[in-house]
Amino acid sequence: MRAARGQSLAHRVILFLYGTLLDARVLARRSGEPGLARRLRPARLAGFARVGLRGTPYPTLIARPGAVTEGALLRAPAAARAHLACYEGPSYRLRPVRVTTARGPVWAQAWVAARWRASTASWVG
Repeated sequence: MRAARGQSLAHRVILFLYGTLLDARVLARRSGEPGLARRLRPARLAGFARVGLRGTPYPTLIARPGAVTEGALLRAPAAARAHLACYEGPSYRLRPVRVTTARGPVWAQAWVAARWRASTASWVG
């Protein structure tokens, strides 16, 4: 991906959200941007399952052949991404994922915890 003149790639990060941040109220509160949920676009992540993060009420992703995780893509401003990163905390790291949208495949970043932190049970938000 090439950035436009004067624009860094950091401004073009696309996030794949799959858990609590799909709730418009949570997204607004945690990002500091009340209308951000209007930017969400449906997306599906094949080959990964949404499971619980041990000891928490939150989800993470694990590779699982045949699984599909429904979620949404979000292009968020840098300040909102910084707030969201604080919300996700140190248990999660941004990882590249290839999702499918109505317009075709897209590379995005998803917050994912270390595999050893994941439970085997599906997460229901």
